[in-house]
Amino acid sequence: MATAPYNYSYIFKYIIIGDMGVGKSCLLHQFTEKKFMADCPHTIGVEFGTRIIEVSGQKIKLQIWDTAGQERFRAVTRSYYRGAAGALMVYDITRRSTYNHLSSWLTDARNLTNPNTVIILIGNKADLEAQRDVTYEEAKQFAEENGLLFLEASAKTGENVEDAFLEAAKKIYQNIQDGSLDLNAAESGVQHKPSAPQGGRLTSEPQPQREGSMKCDGNGSSCVGCTVNISASGLYINSTAATSSEAASVS
Repeated sequence: MATAPYNYSYIFKYIIIGDMGVGKSCLLHQFTEKKFMADCPHTIGVEFGTRIIEVSGQKIKLQIWDTAGQERFRAVTRSYYRGAAGALMVYDITRRSTYNHLSSWLTDARNLTNPNTVIILIGNKADLEAQRDVTYEEAKQFAEENGLLFLEASAKTGENVEDAFLEAAKKIYQNIQDGSLDLNAAESGVQHKPSAPQGGRLTSEPQPQREGSMKCDGNGSSCVGCTVNISASGLYINSTAATSSEAASVS
């Protein structure tokens, strides 16, 4: 049975990286579900979430891969860096060790993604100011020295969580508009809206299901409890997780 064309213009692939316990999954959940998980379990392999946003009048579907921070999963999660248009690199402002490890995470991101991948540094747990162990100024300097976007956020209160995902999307979209990001490159991490077949109708019919997050088995090819197929470039091709008509607007 035919159905209407997709209601978004682009797909952007994101990855979230950083040490275990910095709140990567909580940031994803706050962004996709607008809820805080007080007892967030450590990710095993990867988790996956989606949400449609709006940038400069264009609806964009973000496909977000939340990677495990434990060293024993690094070999598995590195495969998800390929084809990422954006990377959220997270540390915990109350744990200096997570900040000290950023250089290692950045090296992986630089080596395993394309040169135009937008990387944003996020200092999570900004609500715990009294326990701060990393100053805003030193993190900002690190970001500036390495050409990164930067902000502090709180997955608990929601402060700056929207901005973290949206600012990266705005930069990616800017790169598309100025031609610095080649959409024909397999590693771009961006897919233009699928073209409708002749007659202007799509031939497949996605199952009605809300967008949000789900667990992935970590093998890079499919997700548990859903239908997710990954192309050679790492981009999401099809899923039973249909999109919502709601979108976050960026002026």
